[in-house]
Amino acid sequence: MSFEAEPGELVAVIGPNGAGKTTLLSILAGIQAADGGEVQTGDGAVGWVPQQAALYRRLTVEENLLLFARLEKHEDPQASVEEMLELTGLGERRGEIVARLSGGNQQRINIAIGLLSRPGVLLLDEPSVGLDPRQRARLWEFVSALAGRGTSVIFSTHDIQEAERYGDRMLVLADGEALFDGPADELREAVRTEAPEAADRDFETAFVAYLQHRGH
Repeated sequence: MSFEAEPGELVAVIGPNGAGKTTLLSILAGIQAADGGEVQTGDGAVGWVPQQAALYRRLTVEENLLLFARLEKHEDPQASVEEMLELTGLGERRGEIVARLSGGNQQRINIAIGLLSRPGVLLLDEPSVGLDPRQRARLWEFVSALAGRGTSVIFSTHDIQEAERYGDRMLVLADGEALFDGPADELREAVRTEAPEAADRDFETAFVAYLQHRGH
């Protein structure tokens, strides 16, 4: 497979379990070696936000950010912490123990840690899993704002509606193969073409029929 993500673009990676979504993001993050090919990221770093929050739950919000800023060897770790607290809107919670925060706020800290390297590309592995609707809305408002500032955001999700709502493009994977790469309206057209019997049903049902027609 091969694809590009432009500055400020939100790319949704979707597909069934075992399709290769997390593997793809891990390769892009440099955590896992690819069997072949190469990843080009320009001059910017790549920020990686795994599905499970990489946080020290007994530390405060500020202490977590300060720890990771020091691990990143920032010249002024405290200044970086202040920048992330402002960016994520977590300044009022800087002294709170992470374990006492909601899942949505913990995920915002998780993303803030991924942003400490000031990446040009941010990778999110199923960032909204376990969040209630209000937390999910606030998360995507924040992520969309990052894209608005020029950050390329590539995120995986099992939620077709979420991918359609927030992704500028959809990258459909199945068994490690890219089946589709394009905007949601083009995917809908592909579903109508390949699975006409499901074209009038809800998008998720039609999408499953599309995968079946493609042999997945």
